[in-house]
Amino acid sequence: MTKVLFFDTYALIEIGKNNPHYESYKKDVKIFISTLNLMELAYFLIREDREDEIEEIFNKLSGFAISHNKEILINAAKMKYKYKKEKLSYIDCIGYLLARQNNIKFLTGDEKFRNKKNVEFVK
Repeated sequence: MTKVLFFDTYALIEIGKNNPHYESYKKDVKIFISTLNLMELAYFLIREDREDEIEEIFNKLSGFAISHNKEILINAAKMKYKYKKEKLSYIDCIGYLLARQNNIKFLTGDEKFRNKKNVEFVK
């Protein structure tokens, strides 16, 4: 059975690094992301001096992006405020809420999400 997950940028980066803990997420998984995760991934690639890979990765992953609406944006601001001590990013809040809205788990290894509901935590 194919697993359906929302991939946080953390998960995308770990898959790109061939982290063995993420090996099983390379196949038999239907992924969702947001375009903001693509932006975050582009920043990571620029920082790692791998800017030449951005276009190819965008072409591979952009078809998996789901849109956010104003409700998600407002709720992401509320979530960021609620967890202000944890210093969650807006992009992570948006992704987490998109996963919940679509009844799928949020795949990440970000410690800030380790004990949150609806998270598949993989380090």
